[in-house]
Amino acid sequence: MPREAPYLAVADALRARILAGEWGTGARLPSRIRLAEEYGVGRNVVQRAVDRLIIDGLLEGRAGSGTYVSTPRERLRLVRSRHRERRAGSSPSFGARERGSADAWDAHSQVRVPAPEAIAERLAIGPGDLCVRTYYEFLADGRPVQLSESWEPMAITDGTPVVLPERGPLAGKGVVERMRSIGVVVETVVEVPRPARATRAQANLLGIGMGDLVLRIERTIHDIDGRPVETADMVIPDACREVVYEFGADRPQRSGQESDTSTPNHGGPTCPRH
Repeated sequence: MPREAPYLAVADALRARILAGEWGTGARLPSRIRLAEEYGVGRNVVQRAVDRLIIDGLLEGRAGSGTYVSTPRERLRLVRSRHRERRAGSSPSFGARERGSADAWDAHSQVRVPAPEAIAERLAIGPGDLCVRTYYEFLADGRPVQLSESWEPMAITDGTPVVLPERGPLAGKGVVERMRSIGVVVETVVEVPRPARATRAQANLLGIGMGDLVLRIERTIHDIDGRPVETADMVIPDACREVVYEFGADRPQRSGQESDTSTPNHGGPTCPRH
């Protein structure tokens, strides 16, 4: 059997001491040098062990001060599910909410923003082509729980009443409904979740530490011709939110009955409008 990595062994030992109450909530841990001497390992091993416990939410680092036992935080589950929305028979804005899901949001749009190369590739447009960029900050009980940066090609929406996601006759109705109003039918949604570290700006907005673990979801919405009509990067703090994907099972079809497949929820309970 492979031997456990040294930093994991140190992390397990520190975790046991914390859970046993050797250091209470808010207590400062000994220095890295002292812990390295105590466990007979290098300081880099201790650093990795401490980083692991910070990710797990047991510790928090304070710049220029040290590492402290963090206040226990409840990690709420957020379900991304078109299936659940359809069962409820209502839109994600007004259906039954998951505890801790977003119930308010702030948004700011900018028009005629040149698409960076990475965004242009995701939208299948040329670098520098003009887009509408919208920043979202989602709140639950007044606390920020998710950020999102959305890009829509102006070649699709320019000159229409829905060019701005949060203004006009369909303000806040979501990508699917807005696109449908101008004859663009959404068919598929692709989401790629990846772990990441919070930037300084993200940490300030989410009320977490810079470098804390976040879930970054890269989402792209396509119409029936496979054309990307919107792409977005969503950022959710890992320490207090657990993202779960839910899918409906296929049902046997009666003779002559059309398939009841549905487009996955483009926003889900974590993102009620967007």
